Amino acid sequence: MKVGLETALNDVNLDAAQSMSQRQLAISLSAIAEANAQSAPLNLCLILDHSGSMSGRPLETVKQAAHSIVDSLSPGDRLSIVVFDHKAKVLVPNQVIENPAEIKLAIDRLKASGGTAIDEGLRLGIEEMAKAKKDSISQAFLLTDGENEHGDNERCLKLAKLAASYNLTLSTLGFGNHWNQDVLEQIADAAGGSLSYIQKPEAAVSEFNRLFSRIQSVGLTNAHLIISLMPQVRLAELKPIAQVMPETVELPLLDLAESQPEQQFTVRLGDLMAEPRVVLANLYISPLPEGEQPVARVQVRYDDPMSGQTNLLSETLTATARSVSIYQPAINPAVQQHVLALAKYRQTQIAETKLTQGDLAGAATMLQSAAKTALQMGDQNAATVLQENATRLQDGEELSEADRKQTRIVSKTVLQ
Repeated sequence: MKVGLETALNDVNLDAAQSMSQRQLAISLSAIAEANAQSAPLNLCLILDHSGSMSGRPLETVKQAAHSIVDSLSPGDRLSIVVFDHKAKVLVPNQVIENPAEIKLAIDRLKASGGTAIDEGLRLGIEEMAKAKKDSISQAFLLTDGENEHGDNERCLKLAKLAASYNLTLSTLGFGNHWNQDVLEQIADAAGGSLSYIQKPEAAVSEFNRLFSRIQSVGLTNAHLIISLMPQVRLAELKPIAQVMPETVELPLLDLAESQPEQQFTVRLGDLMAEPRVVLANLYISPLPEGEQPVARVQVRYDDPMSGQTNLLSETLTATARSVSIYQPAINPAVQQHVLALAKYRQTQIAETKLTQGDLAGAATMLQSAAKTALQMGDQNAATVLQENATRLQDGEELSEADRKQTRIVSKTVLQ
């Protein structure tokens, strides 16, 4: 298994006479399987809400989704199941599944009751995953339909960061319309996972299966992107780096030791899949001599769970620009799509902030801008959702919980 690595600027040409040029550097990363390569075993934990509000059809469909996961595991894969209401317990301890029927029976006995303590479920889930994280692909699916009324949201974020430090990935699934989208997004973003919205119970099985298919394509883990900038190049000071595929996520720069070169930056990515992850770096470039000039070098540090090797380094790739005296733009359409995806997300974020502040007109204007951006990139589903919500606000209507959650999801990804 090796790293697939590509770079491209949104405009490779630079005006040699301009005092400063802003460019977006797109970095595509993936795990490429070699011929006849086997994949590492999965170490999967389901962290499931069974509070009183999950009673009836919601909990029954979640049980079906969990059954589907049990049936999909390959020999050698491991599973653990943690359930929570206002407290948490281990329903299925971490194990290689040898008796699927027994696991399904334990799932079927689950009853809905009590309140919601997400952080307790997270804590136990991390403990179960940690038992078998060596040389495996360790992931958790956290599903809840409610607010963390018996827990601490700050503790949730700390636990998510702890999971990431253990090389464990957490994906979150909001069920229905009463979960806290900020908390679930922060957990997923901090622990390298994705945020999903199960609006109706019947979508639970397909959403679990979609996530499971994704983790089956994970080949490399604990990936860190290392970006080294040339002396005439600097990162933007505000939100310099973001992932734009498969979901949009703002990526923080890691705090590094003093021995780190001043122009070198590291970002944690987590798992690499067959599907590319694309990262955008916002660069400012001072005038360069005419001709082809290097602007950045990128490399990936990663672990290969199948071979048990850690801290491996990919090849180093150099991104170049072309400084010209007579400037004509040379726009890269693919990178421009990524730039628009990030703009859509950030415009929607501003709209949500304005909505929280009670500025309905400002929120409507920003949602309209996000809808236009979505149209530019051909994302018709997002454009429709964003424009409809902008129109509701302009008409003096309040956005429902479902409207807000759908807005968050379409801002982060392109719905299939």
